Amino acid sequence: MSTYLLVHIEMIDLEKFRAYQEAVPALIEKHGGRYAVRGAPSETWEGPEETRRVVVLEFPDTAAARAFWDDPDYAPVKALRDGACEMTVTMVEGV
Repeated sequence: MSTYLLVHIEMIDLEKFRAYQEAVPALIEKHGGRYAVRGAPSETWEGPEETRRVVVLEFPDTAAARAFWDDPDYAPVKALRDGACEMTVTMVEGV
């Protein structure tokens, strides 16, 4: 069963964030993940307006998503986000 990481990003410094954007795809692919949504424009239909960028990552299962998140190689890549954005990441299993 697929597992998804739902990411909401408030950009602080886009130039600084670019280093993260360049480094993370290889790690996502390493764990069988792919981008389902990558910061495309969105429109709020109900509730408070969502202005943060949205990214959805799909992994084959929860174990693969967790392996990506906990990968020691991801730690220095994750650090590239410091000061570049504020991010909320939620894991959800598919049906």
